[in-house]
Amino acid sequence: MKDYRAVRIVFMGTPDFAVSSLDALCKAGFHIVGVITAPDKPSGRGLLLQPSAVKTYALEKGIPLLQPEKLKDPSFLAALDNWKADLQVVVAFRMLPEVVWNRPRLGTINLHGSLLPQYRGAAPINWAIIDGNTQTGVTTFLLQHEIDTGQLLLQTPIAIGPNETAGELHDKMKDIGATLLVKTVQGWIEKTIVPTPQAERTPDFLQLRHAPKLTKETGKIDWHQSADSIHNLVRGLSPTPCAHTLLHGKLLKIIETLPLTEQHSLSPGQVETDGKTYLHYGCGKGALKILQLQLEGKKRMPVSEFLKGYRFEESQ
Repeated sequence: MKDYRAVRIVFMGTPDFAVSSLDALCKAGFHIVGVITAPDKPSGRGLLLQPSAVKTYALEKGIPLLQPEKLKDPSFLAALDNWKADLQVVVAFRMLPEVVWNRPRLGTINLHGSLLPQYRGAAPINWAIIDGNTQTGVTTFLLQHEIDTGQLLLQTPIAIGPNETAGELHDKMKDIGATLLVKTVQGWIEKTIVPTPQAERTPDFLQLRHAPKLTKETGKIDWHQSADSIHNLVRGLSPTPCAHTLLHGKLLKIIETLPLTEQHSLSPGQVETDGKTYLHYGCGKGALKILQLQLEGKKRMPVSEFLKGYRFEESQ
């Protein structure tokens, strides 16, 4: 294994997705001189302060840590300079100001969960599924002014299964992305990678899709859409934050579905159930079989368990 210890790397990331990359870099022998992650946040019923997944990992490995509230704070920038970074690596962190990303001599490399230039933005994994794509990927690129627009380094395509959820794709992608990141950092240090402007990967006929932050409105089901489109929405928001509808005035989260192949006469939003084993919803085209759900105030459960305690006839 080549010794990369001479290159001082600062890693920036927050959630579990980023831990896989940090761990891969450490195991590949890179010199991680410091980690930057989000401040602890209150969580749970007691609203106790909880560390990020990246902070937990850094503490376990004894890696120096910074948790700045503001990335332009002079005291933070001074502390960052003390690490004398040659390269910065960013995975699932917040947007960096130029005063941070333009600091090290080798620049700042970012790992993104799509095949850029497609799906720039905060939620690329979710939107690739919501839009019904059969392929996505991971990309490493150099940070610059506009978000997710920097020159491309390396990419790895990833197939999306017809019933694969965002959670499943996330778990697959974080490991594939970690492998790609290690390969990228190695190549960047060895000067074997030539950056490519994103415009060169964007044919004139290609429609660019974006990946904006998910909102509650994103998950609202329109039963006039086709069963396939709603199925894609459900799996694109599963296991969280979930697609949702109303059931007799209460919020109903739909967690898992399957499009029905048999003929039916259900109108959009109309429910069909035997009260024991199945729950079907009519759509603009086709119908959906609900497999797992969560009614407001209740826990997540399979439909068969839900139907044991819910009477549609009595509630109508």
